[in-house]
Amino acid sequence: MNRAFIKDPDDAGRPEVLPDRPQSPHTNYVTPAGLRQLQHLQAELADRQGRLLAEGKLANPQELAVVQRDLRYYQERLNRAILVDSSGKPGDRVSFGAAVEVCDEAGAIATYTIVGEDEADPAQGKVSWVSPLGEALLNAEPGDEVLWRRPAGTMRLEILSIRPGASG
Repeated sequence: MNRAFIKDPDDAGRPEVLPDRPQSPHTNYVTPAGLRQLQHLQAELADRQGRLLAEGKLANPQELAVVQRDLRYYQERLNRAILVDSSGKPGDRVSFGAAVEVCDEAGAIATYTIVGEDEADPAQGKVSWVSPLGEALLNAEPGDEVLWRRPAGTMRLEILSIRPGASG
């Protein structure tokens, strides 16, 4: 019988090596809160890996493989992180970290904060600086109209006000 199809009993406890999660090609700008979030995720994963390794052969090898892959991913995100503290910047132009109040064509007012890719959470009004909305807003001034190119169609937004990012 061909040995290629026989499972080695010594491999039973070894985690499968999963391919790394792809990294974004963009610069990893982070706000102070975004940096803390990445550090927290990395520490949480390192703790989880330690607990799984302490379990030895009782640990779920697939879970360990996922934790190790994610730990590599977040460690690289931290290695590539460039902290941008925009708390001292004037609020005359939309910049990274700024909160932007806009009015859409229907008169609805919304506030968006420009953040790093890892920190983006559209439901919370946090948009990535490389997203179509983030790109449309960057460098705009109060009174400007920008075009947000969305899959559902282009929307015109008026910049009402800009607040510089918080340092915390």
